[in-house]
Amino acid sequence: MSDERYSPGKTTIAPDVLVSIARLTSLSIEGVSRMAAVPGKLNKLVRKDASDGVQIFVENNTVYADIYVVLHRDINVREVSHAIQHQVARAIKDMVGMEVGKVNVHVEDIDYSA
Repeated sequence: MSDERYSPGKTTIAPDVLVSIARLTSLSIEGVSRMAAVPGKLNKLVRKDASDGVQIFVENNTVYADIYVVLHRDINVREVSHAIQHQVARAIKDMVGMEVGKVNVHVEDIDYSA
C-alpha cells in the first residue's frame, strides 16, 4: 500500500475540551482558590456552567484564553498569574498540539476565608 493514498483522517477538538484543559490546569496552580464567573454571561443565575471561569477563542488554529480566578490570600498575585499563563499555554500545546496566542488572567477576587 502506498503512503501517498493513505489518509489517516481528520481530528477536530471541541471548544469544551480546550475549556476543560484551561480550567483544570488553572485550578491545579498553587494559590488559586476557585474559578470566578465570566463577566457578561447571563445564564449564571440559572445554573453553573462547565466553562465557569474560562473563555476560549480559536482563530486560525491559534487559541486565545481568558481565565477568571479567585486567588488565596497571602500569595504573590503576579507569580500565580504568570504560572497560570505558562501552565495553561503549555497544557493546551502539549495535549492538543495547538498554538496559544495569549492567556489573559483576570483576578476577580481574593479569598480571605480561613
